[in-house]
Amino acid sequence: MSKRERISPVDTAWLRMDRPTNLMMIVGVMIFAGPMDYARLRRTLEARLLGYRRFRQKVVHDATGAWWEDDADFDLDRHLHHMALPAGDHKTELQNMAADLLSAPLDPNRPLWSFHLVDNYDGGSALVVRIHHCIADGIALIGVMLSLTDPKADAAERPAPPPEMGGADDGPDDFFWNRVFEPVTQGMISAINFGTQAWLKYFELLTHPGQVLDYSRQGAGMAAELANLLIMPSDSQTRYKGKPGGTKAVAWTEPMPLDEIKAVGKALGCSVNDLLLSAVAGALRAYLVEQGDPIEGVEVRAMVPVNMRSRADEGKLGNRFGLVTLLLPVFMDNPFERVFEVRRRMAALKGSYQPVVALGVLAATGLAPKFVQDIALDILANKASAVMTNVPGPQQPLYLAGARLAQQMFWVPQSGDIGMGVSILSYNGSVQFGLVTDRHFVADPERIVARFRPEFEKLVYALLLEPWEELRTPAEIEQSLEAELGVGACAPARKPRKPRAPRRKAAAPAAETPIIAPPAAAAEPPSQAD
Repeated sequence: MSKRERISPVDTAWLRMDRPTNLMMIVGVMIFAGPMDYARLRRTLEARLLGYRRFRQKVVHDATGAWWEDDADFDLDRHLHHMALPAGDHKTELQNMAADLLSAPLDPNRPLWSFHLVDNYDGGSALVVRIHHCIADGIALIGVMLSLTDPKADAAERPAPPPEMGGADDGPDDFFWNRVFEPVTQGMISAINFGTQAWLKYFELLTHPGQVLDYSRQGAGMAAELANLLIMPSDSQTRYKGKPGGTKAVAWTEPMPLDEIKAVGKALGCSVNDLLLSAVAGALRAYLVEQGDPIEGVEVRAMVPVNMRSRADEGKLGNRFGLVTLLLPVFMDNPFERVFEVRRRMAALKGSYQPVVALGVLAATGLAPKFVQDIALDILANKASAVMTNVPGPQQPLYLAGARLAQQMFWVPQSGDIGMGVSILSYNGSVQFGLVTDRHFVADPERIVARFRPEFEKLVYALLLEPWEELRTPAEIEQSLEAELGVGACAPARKPRKPRAPRRKAAAPAAETPIIAPPAAAAEPPSQAD
């Protein structure tokens, strides 16, 4: 009989989250500057990817739950596909192909992943990667993908990794019970008797979230954060929100120089994240204006993953992340006011218990009946319009199967009825934006991504036009905005007038931290990134 491992509660939750309109796959597109040899790629996957057991295991179910089981009939050729794009604009055709694959489920009777190698893409090759989220989160999968690459084209083909690199979890329940469930239960959930009526009580709390306040008074921190999550109002009703149809559309930008973004952030006293998120908010606003939609008071909430891996989790698969909720001030037209407001909101999330509470909820629903999971996650998903990720990648060129990686982007799945995903990924001195939308909401995401760079360049142009003889610090810029707008530069209340462009002065660089925070020590509460 094949070896079996029980799937952890968190991974079970991701496994059961698939819907026809939203499939729980992490999808990546990698573009290579030269042609890739299919045979060498196949050898690379066989030697390196299959060293991780999860990529040779399928999911099986019995009366006790879901299990990982070795696929006795595993065949790499069922997962690695070789194809060419139809005639036409290559970028458009590759985006259409990626969108089709985003909407097509993986074979549930096989290991839940696939690679599609595309020949003759603008003189090189492209690779579309699909991996089910139940296998691992984005941080872990970036590690997996990096393990397939080399620092130079003529690197020796490495042998298969040793068995200890198989990517096993630290016991299917250890992470959940020791680091998530136990601290959460010390607050609100510890007041509930998890006996035969446990999930009825949990269901009652989900459907009557006001009652959570009674329990939160018995604890603090995490319990209060859970209450806040459950009673949080929905974000603004826009065309980005509704019932998805299940057909996807994707688009991505050309890479932007990271040094240029850092220089502007230094001048304004903001992080790279603040600038990029502000550009996203501006692009979403501009698209709504173009469509003739109202933007007064509009805020778009994004669910943002936060890495919760410790050093002990390095090299392991599975899901180890929580979530924070970020309201993007889409109603703000002035780019300076908007970026300072984004900075303020991100700073307010530092030290939040939201990530561990969100992971605890996800794990708890993985232990509950599926109908309870669906209700719980719908309640959370309905409060947001997007999922947004920002992941730092390697800052030197990499090679896969001898081909140089020129661009890469990826999208995490959108749960429930969420129909939009934004990804930001840095690589080799550049930043890449990607956008996936449900066509029922936005049929032309390229019109949104085309505005990311112009929104950032509004800040660049204002700074470049400043006279250099009179320079100001970031603090002086904010004081000027407060005086000219009549409100605090970070206040979201009133519609701003156009301020004078700020004058630059050298300042200490802001701390650069990705939205997905770096691993923290297991004994410390996870910190939220800038």
